Amino acid sequence: MTLLGFHPLLIAFAGALNLLYQFWIHTEVIDKMPRWFEAVFNTPSHHRVHHGRDPEYLDTNYAGTLIIWDKMFGTFVAETKRPDYGIVKKMESYNPFKIAFSELVQITKDAFMPGLKLSERFKYVFAPPGYSHDGSRQTSKQIKADAKASKAVSLAE
Repeated sequence: MTLLGFHPLLIAFAGALNLLYQFWIHTEVIDKMPRWFEAVFNTPSHHRVHHGRDPEYLDTNYAGTLIIWDKMFGTFVAETKRPDYGIVKKMESYNPFKIAFSELVQITKDAFMPGLKLSERFKYVFAPPGYSHDGSRQTSKQIKADAKASKAVSLAE
């Protein structure tokens, strides 16, 4: 940004405003905001979805401040029920360092497995979560499809 001509203090100020905005959307106290506000801005309701591990909520609502980006890129999902918070695979530790770095460690282990092609190594780093060269893991897309199919079967019964 500085190379584009923005003053470093302006960049720091914008970053601080964004961080301050992120603080209030991490609450259960606020249910829904006015419709006009929810149409444009990220809200606690939208952000709860982002933290949900329910299949319909996976890989959605990435917005920091403006939810319009998710709406434009097709990653927006409205909250229809309170999410089950967490990640798809439960953590087996309460150690904050393990929690913070476990995914990075796993990506590194996967990318440096013996016998992989260079393209497979890159995919472990850049492909969607759940990628595996041998198809042994499910991506978010597959988890969502399985949940949808399972719901359709249970409705048909």
